[in-house]
Amino acid sequence: MKKLITILLFSLIVNFINAHDINYGKVILREWNIESENRIIDGSFYLLKNGKVFIEDANNKITAYPLASLSKQDQAFALQKSEWVNALNNQIHAKENTPISVQSFFNNQFWIVIVLLVALGLFVISFAEKKKLKYLIPILVFGMSITLYSFTKKVLKTLKTKTAPTFIDSAFVAFKPHVNTYWDTVYFYVESKGIPTTHNMMVGISNRGWQQQVPIPQCYIGANAWPIPLNPVFATNPIPVDSVHFIRGAIALAVNGIPIFNVHTNTGVDSYLDGQLDTYGGHCGRADDYHYHIAPLHLYNYTATTLPIAFGLDGYGVYGSVEPDGTAMQTLDANHGHLYNGNYHYHGTSSAPYMIARMAGEVTEDATHQLIPQATAKPVRPGLTPLNGALITSCTPNSISNGYNLTYTRNGQTDSVVYSWSASGIYTFKYYTNGGLDSTKNYTGFVQCIVPSTGIIEPTFSASDILIFPNPNNGIFHLQLKNSIKQNEVKLISIYNLKGDLVYQTNHFESDFEVKKITKGIYLMQIQFSDNILTKKLIVQ
Repeated sequence: MKKLITILLFSLIVNFINAHDINYGKVILREWNIESENRIIDGSFYLLKNGKVFIEDANNKITAYPLASLSKQDQAFALQKSEWVNALNNQIHAKENTPISVQSFFNNQFWIVIVLLVALGLFVISFAEKKKLKYLIPILVFGMSITLYSFTKKVLKTLKTKTAPTFIDSAFVAFKPHVNTYWDTVYFYVESKGIPTTHNMMVGISNRGWQQQVPIPQCYIGANAWPIPLNPVFATNPIPVDSVHFIRGAIALAVNGIPIFNVHTNTGVDSYLDGQLDTYGGHCGRADDYHYHIAPLHLYNYTATTLPIAFGLDGYGVYGSVEPDGTAMQTLDANHGHLYNGNYHYHGTSSAPYMIARMAGEVTEDATHQLIPQATAKPVRPGLTPLNGALITSCTPNSISNGYNLTYTRNGQTDSVVYSWSASGIYTFKYYTNGGLDSTKNYTGFVQCIVPSTGIIEPTFSASDILIFPNPNNGIFHLQLKNSIKQNEVKLISIYNLKGDLVYQTNHFESDFEVKKITKGIYLMQIQFSDNILTKKLIVQ
């Protein structure tokens, strides 16, 4: 009897331990040696991308430095840290179709424990006195229940996860400052104007697919920012993305700040196969809002293939043809995604269903079949009707970036729509036929906004572009700017001792310095530009 109780308690303790996580303490800032600038900074590793190391300081300010500008030791640390991050985000393929089989989580350990408990129970029941069975049977049932609970807890934990906001943010870095990101405990927010900066728009829409809509920047900022859930919950019954559900609004957001809509129209037509989309899989809606309808795989020309190119509004990421570890895409489930090392994600493909076949995460659909919450576009003019026979040939911004010139051919002639907006929110549309002005229409709409600063600063200049000579010196030295840096770009020059005390400052560029009453020692000279600050070491002997 004592042995039985000991075995049951041991099984209970083992499964209790397996069902808990390890929590780590606060991250300690690291000293980084920026050799090219002869200075040391404190910060934590944020991201290694395109040969640049992004370092976050104690004030959550992120600055990018070329990997080559760091010391050899720091370069090795950054590379090692980047490999560790990639390994952490690696996900192991799960072949089962959705809904995810709970049995896939009940591994050999689970079945071994169950078999042992059952065998032990049968053995004890066979030889125990009948009067003791009323005590033994409840103990056995309790032990098996605890085992089942501990493993089921792992399933629930896997299907209800918290996504690290810093990981989501790393996918948007390549497109900042055209997008801005921030988060709270519930959502990761993305601010943008809904206009791509890496490709043109509208060209490629067929001669029967244009509804006379044109791209107008939207204000997806503040209370109207795009929300991505940080705590996605796997849906018991995923809602299909078809011609009935989610026929209005977005189902996902690309990492360049462009919303992604259902590929189906409300008539059940595949908008991509029907020729309604441009070369990059997008077009404009009735609010003149540009958006995609298929996975924006072309964004991998600007970001790492191991990062998501989009996030569903259910909180799950969208990858391309490879897994987060760079290996080939594995078998997809009915949602067009799969579970991978405890995390779920979708994949974008060049054929239907292109991205999301069913919303794997729990979402809310309103009475108009739109997923909520989400940002909204604001129309400035009434919706128009399709212009059959029109084939768009170009859509280019004007010279002062407050409008576009959209050109199309129809019935053997070249027509165009030239439109712009004023600082007060007046939108002017001019319609041309074969080069001649047909009509002009003015609309009162919203005032264009500015995407807030992203907080990530990539230095425009490097410390090697500034020369101090002689150095060491006796307080008299020269400052020289190299590589076409203009003197009027310098906003402030400050000299600090190693205690942080200001010993000299000027608000304009000076080439000749004579710093009086300066003692021997090492100083830091900060040269401030409009978009960044560079630091040089100054030695006085």
